[in-house]
Amino acid sequence: MSRRRTLGPTKRLALTAAAAVVAGGGAFALAATSNASQVDQGAQGGAQSSAVCEGLSTALANNQKFIDGQKANPDAQSEARIANREAVLAEIKRKQEASGCDTGAGGGSAADASTPSADASASASGDQVCAGQQVTLSGEGGAPAASSDQFPAGTQLKVTNLDNDKSTTVEVTSTSGSCALLNNAAFEQVREPGKFLIRNARIEKVG
Repeated sequence: MSRRRTLGPTKRLALTAAAAVVAGGGAFALAATSNASQVDQGAQGGAQSSAVCEGLSTALANNQKFIDGQKANPDAQSEARIANREAVLAEIKRKQEASGCDTGAGGGSAADASTPSADASASASGDQVCAGQQVTLSGEGGAPAASSDQFPAGTQLKVTNLDNDKSTTVEVTSTSGSCALLNNAAFEQVREPGKFLIRNARIEKVG
């Protein structure tokens, strides 16, 4: 006849407490892992949002610089150019608001966003120009094209996004406040998803 071993009240209480500690520890570990994942995802989203906002700020500053230049040295077409770029500014500001960007006292100034570029006038065809220049979009529609404050209309520029190795060759069709400012269609050909700024760009004069 077998005899069953029974646990006394003290031992049963100790085992119950141990099981609770193990279960609680597992729950804590799962919670910690979940929180770490959420923090990591939040950091990635914040970095992407920062890149979007910086690109939009640069685009805003470049277009404002162009408008200021037209007002300082007007010609027969300045009024129409200014009206067009003011519409572009309004669109960029809508994108900033939709992206939750902190625009501060007006979305940044041309001095804050512009990067000094090399003297393009001395460059021969096929040479790299505008060293260190970041590239963004003008906000203008139409077929792929570029605008520039250093190259005349008809100049062919090859713009390469070194972060994804995509490139586009476009014709300069108008002036702007930047060495090379791509319109919407041209920018789409070389952009990274969700970004409005090409930080690592190579710009070449090819014709």
